[in-house]
Amino acid sequence: MHEHRYHGALERLRSPQRIALLEMDRVLELSLVDLAVTTTLDVGMGTGLFAQVFAEQGIQVTGIDPNPQMIEAARKFIPQGSFQQASAEELPFPAGAFDLVFFGHVLHETDDPLRALQEARRVTRQRAVILEWPYREDSEGPPLRERLQPETIQTLAQDAGFQSFQRTTLKHMEFYRLDI
Repeated sequence: MHEHRYHGALERLRSPQRIALLEMDRVLELSLVDLAVTTTLDVGMGTGLFAQVFAEQGIQVTGIDPNPQMIEAARKFIPQGSFQQASAEELPFPAGAFDLVFFGHVLHETDDPLRALQEARRVTRQRAVILEWPYREDSEGPPLRERLQPETIQTLAQDAGFQSFQRTTLKHMEFYRLDI
């Protein structure tokens, strides 16, 4: 299980070069557009980069990651957050527990992307968003064989029960908004 899990150095996830690629303010804006958000689940939150951005907006942040080292790291950066070890395919929360479910560079790492999106659909009251690497060879991010094509993400979202799918191409990333 978790064969695709990130195995690199934790420090690399917060490197200035990587942060510059993420367009965090734009991702936050796109995640929250036309939505009143008080609770967010960050799936596969890593060291909590995006959880921290959501928390800075006064949003109650919960995060899960299968790697206990990631949970420890996130707690250092977001002491007010609630973090636990879990997988995207088996979210330990009741239906409708969150306003927003966030996947930051994690859907391509899940063992079962459809199951992960079905779980996201189950626990969100309003929306799930996905930030992924573009489907092209690039020196940053995973090799092409591990990246997801936009059409694949759209099909997975529809199969998981999301009613609305919107794709936004950023400078270095792809952003997907899935509304229920």
